[in-house]
Amino acid sequence: MPYDIKATLEQNRGNDHSLFREYVNPQLARVLQTIGFDRNYTRGSGAYLWDDQGKQYLDMIGGYGVFSVGRNHPEIRQALNEYMAVDDPSLVQLDTPLLCGLLAEALLKRIPYDLGRVYFTSSGTEGVETAIKFARCATGRPAILYCNRAFHGLTNGSLALNGDAGFREGFAPFLPECREVVFNDLASLEQALGAGDVAAFVVEPVQGKGVIIPEPGYLAAASDLCHQHGALFVADEVQTGLGRTGRFLALQHEPDVEPDIIVLSKALSGGYVPVGAVLTRQWVHDTVFSSMDRAVVHSSTFGKGGFAMVAGLATLACLDDHDLVNQAEQMGQLIGEGIQAMAPRFEFIHEVRWRGLMVGIEFGKPRSVALKSAWALVHKMNQNLFPQAVAMPLLEDHRILTQVAGHNVDIIKLLPPLVITEADMQYFLDSFEQVMVRLHKFPGPAWEALAHIGKFAIQSRS
Repeated sequence: MPYDIKATLEQNRGNDHSLFREYVNPQLARVLQTIGFDRNYTRGSGAYLWDDQGKQYLDMIGGYGVFSVGRNHPEIRQALNEYMAVDDPSLVQLDTPLLCGLLAEALLKRIPYDLGRVYFTSSGTEGVETAIKFARCATGRPAILYCNRAFHGLTNGSLALNGDAGFREGFAPFLPECREVVFNDLASLEQALGAGDVAAFVVEPVQGKGVIIPEPGYLAAASDLCHQHGALFVADEVQTGLGRTGRFLALQHEPDVEPDIIVLSKALSGGYVPVGAVLTRQWVHDTVFSSMDRAVVHSSTFGKGGFAMVAGLATLACLDDHDLVNQAEQMGQLIGEGIQAMAPRFEFIHEVRWRGLMVGIEFGKPRSVALKSAWALVHKMNQNLFPQAVAMPLLEDHRILTQVAGHNVDIIKLLPPLVITEADMQYFLDSFEQVMVRLHKFPGPAWEALAHIGKFAIQSRS
C-alpha cells in the first residue's frame, strides 16, 4: 500500500510542537512557545502563510531568504512535476548530467565576472566549505580571513569563519589559521594580508546578521588588495544573491569588484529542494581538479541531483519572467524610506538599512527619562530581549512574521519574498507604526510582556 502523505498530515494536525519537542529540539520548542511563535502553519503561498485556524500571515522572513520567488511557486512546481514524469536517471554519479551543465551555463551567463566553472552543493555552508578547500588548494596557503559579525554557516569549517561568539561557544577548537578582520576597514584587511600566508578573504557583500552595508568602494578595494597579496576574494552571496538586493548579485551594486569565487544557495531552488552553487575562476577550479586522478577529489553526493537542477533552472526563469530583481529594488525603497520617515517620531528607531528587500531596523537608547529606564531594565534582564517587543506584537496583533537579526543586537531583520506587493508593504508599515506607538508608552502592555519573558529567561539560566 503506497504511503499516504495527505492522510498522515491530516491525522497529525496539531501535533507539530509536541512531536518537535519530543524528538527534534525541545529547547527551540520552548523558545517559540515563550515568545508566542508556536503557531501551527498548514499552508503557504507566495508571501503568505495560513495556520490551522485559517488565519493568514504576511511572511517577512521568507525562510531566511529561501523563498525569494514566494512559497510553492506554481511555475517551479510544474517544472518539477514534469521532471518526475520523464523518469530521468538522476544521480548516476559516474555520468555528466545534462541538467547540471544547463544550470551551470545559465548561472555563468547572468554574472558580469570572469568566472568559468560551477561546483554544485546542497547548502550554503557546504559551499563555504568548498571555497575554503579550493582557496587553499589554488594558492598553496593556509590562512582564511573573515569579518567581525560574519555569518557563513554552522558546519565545522564555516563556523571557524563565524564572527558571532554565541554560535562558536562550546565547539572549539576551530579550523586553524582562520583570522578575523574588521568589516569596512581596509587597513585591517591589508595588515592581515601582509602576513603573506592568506589563501582567501571570505566576505558577505551585505552582512546578514545586522544588514550591515559596505562603504562605497570597500568591496572593490578589498578584492584589489587580495589580488595584490596573492589571495583570493570570495563573496558569500548565499543570502544576498539571486535578486535579493535589487541586483542579481549584491556585488553588482559596486563597480570594479573582481571576485574569484562566489557562493550561492538559499533562493536558488525556489524553496523546493536543497541546492547551492560555487562559481569559480577557471584556473582555481582547474588547480583543484588538476588531473584525471583528481577528477573527484572534492565531491557531494546530492550536489548534482536532477530535482535540484530543475528547480534552479525554473527559479532563474521565474526571476526573469516576473522581473523580480527590479521588484526587489522598488519594494525595498518603499519599505526603507517608509520606516526612515517614521524615525523622527519614534525615539527607539536608531537606523534603518536596506539593499533591495534585505532590511535591517536597528533600535537604540531613547532620549526621554521614562523610556531610558525601560530600555536599561530590559537590557539588564537579557541583551536579546528588546527586539521581541517589536516581533511579538507584529505576529500576535498583525499576523506578520519577522525575526530578530542575531545575538545581542537590537535589530529586526526583514527578508520578504520578492513577490511581495505594494499593498503588503503598506500593511507592514501601518502595522509597524502601531507597534511603535504602543512601545513608546511606558508602562504599558508591551513592557509587561517583555518583563514576563525576561523573568523566564533569567530563570532558565539559573
